[in-house]
Amino acid sequence: MRSVRARTALGATLVVAVALVAAGLAVLLVLRSNLTDRAGLEAEVAAREVAGQLALDVPYARLDLGDEETHPVQVTDERGRVVAVSDDLEAITGTGTARVTPGPTASTGPGTQHDDDDDDDKDSDDDKDKDDDTRDDDPGRGEVSSDEPEFSNGTATVDGDRADYRFAAVEATTSAGVTLTVHAGAPLAAEQEAVGSVRGAMLAGLPALLLVVAAVTWLVTRRALRPVEGIRRELAAITASQDLGRRVPEPGSRDEIARLARTTNETLSALETSVDRQRRFVADASHELRSPIASLRTQLEVGAAHPELLDLPGAVADTVRLQALAADLLLLARLDAGERPGRAAVDLGALVREEVSQRTGDRIPVEVSVAEGGAVEVSGSRGQLARVTGNLLDNAERHAERSVAVTVRAEGKDVCLEVADDGTGVPPPERERIFERFVRLDDARTRDDGGAGLGLALARDIASRHGGTLTVGTSPRGGAAFVLRLPGRS
Repeated sequence: MRSVRARTALGATLVVAVALVAAGLAVLLVLRSNLTDRAGLEAEVAAREVAGQLALDVPYARLDLGDEETHPVQVTDERGRVVAVSDDLEAITGTGTARVTPGPTASTGPGTQHDDDDDDDKDSDDDKDKDDDTRDDDPGRGEVSSDEPEFSNGTATVDGDRADYRFAAVEATTSAGVTLTVHAGAPLAAEQEAVGSVRGAMLAGLPALLLVVAAVTWLVTRRALRPVEGIRRELAAITASQDLGRRVPEPGSRDEIARLARTTNETLSALETSVDRQRRFVADASHELRSPIASLRTQLEVGAAHPELLDLPGAVADTVRLQALAADLLLLARLDAGERPGRAAVDLGALVREEVSQRTGDRIPVEVSVAEGGAVEVSGSRGQLARVTGNLLDNAERHAERSVAVTVRAEGKDVCLEVADDGTGVPPPERERIFERFVRLDDARTRDDGGAGLGLALARDIASRHGGTLTVGTSPRGGAAFVLRLPGRS
C-alpha cells in the first residue's frame, strides 16, 4: 500500500485487534477459572456431606447422596471398588473408575460386621456402640479428611442425560478404620454457557469494533495529513513554475506539520537567496570578464592590422588581470562546492614575512610585527592562507596613504593576523557589505585600479572554511584594520 493513511489505518487496526484478542482470551480464561472454581466448591461441599455420613458409620444403603442430577456421587473403598453411587447414575468418567454398580459390600454399612466368630458378641457390641454414640469424645469415631480435595473434570450420564462435571474427591475414615473416597460432581453447564455467551459476544463485536477503529484512524490521518498534501501541491507548483518566490502554506497549529512547513519555507528562502546570488555572480563575472577580454581583443586586432601600434605592456596587463580574475572565480567555485582545506601546520608569522618579501613593487612599504614567545601556528591550506594575506595587503595598498602595518599575535587559543592602513577607512554601515562578491564602495576603488570586488569575499570565505573569522574595524592609524582570527594549532 502506497498510502500513508491506508498503512496507518491497517497498522492501528492490527494493533487493536491483537490487543482485543489478548484481552478477550484473558477475560475468558479468568471467567472459566472462576466458574470452574465455583463448581469445584459446590462439588467439595456435596462430597464432604456424604463423607460426614460415612464417618458417622451410616450404612451405604441409607446414605443421603443428595440430588443425583446436579451432584452425582460415587463412593469407593481402599481397593477402588464401588460401594455406593447415586440413583440413576449410568456412566461416569474422571473419578478413577468408570464402574457405577456397587459391589457385594454395598448392602452392608461401614459399621456392620459379618464374621461368624463375632456373632456371639454382637449384642454386647451393639450395647457398647449405643453407649459410645452418646459420647462425643469417643476416640473410636470415624473422621473426614481435612486435606484439600482432589479436583478433576469428567462426565456423568444420569437418567440418560450426559453432561460435563467438576468432581471433588474427599476421603472419610470409618470407626472401623476403613478409608473411603467420595467423588461428588457439580455440573459445568453454567460455566460452559457463560463462557460461550461471552465468546460469542466478543466474536460478534470484534469485527464491528475493528471497522470503527479503521474508519476513525483513516479519517483522523486524512485530516492530519491534509496540510502535508497542500505542501506537496505547492512544492510541485513551485517546481513546475520555477518561481522560488512562492511559499508553502503554514498551518496555524504548533505540531510537526507546522514545523515542517516553516522549515520548508526557510529552505525555499535560502534556495531563493542562493539562486539570486548565483545569478548575480554569473552576471557580475560576465561583466568583469567582458572588460579585459574586450580590451585585449581590441589591442590584438590593432596589433594584427598595425603591428607598430601594438600596446604589448597593456595586452600583458589585461592578460594578467584576466588570469587573476579567472583564478579568483575558480577558487570561489571550489569553495562553494564545499572543498575543505588541508590540515597542514602553517606558521602564520613566517607566511606573512614570505608574502611581504615578495611584494617588491608596492608603492607603500609594509611593516611586519610578529609577537615573540607565542605559538602562531594554525592548521589549514598554506596556499589559501597566502591568498588571504595577499588580498588583505592588496586592499591596504590601494587605500593607504603613507603606511601599512601587519601584526601577527597569539590571543588565547587563537592566532590573529591584523592588516592596518592609514587610509579613509570603511564606514560602519558598509563593513559587512564590502565582503559581498563584486561589491565596490563608491569612493573606494575602480576597475582601473585592478579590483574586481572579489578579494575580500574570497578572504572571508577562506577564513570561514578554516574555522575562523575576518572582520574590519578602525585602525589606530585612522584607516581600516582587517583582523583575521584563526584557531591555533594544538
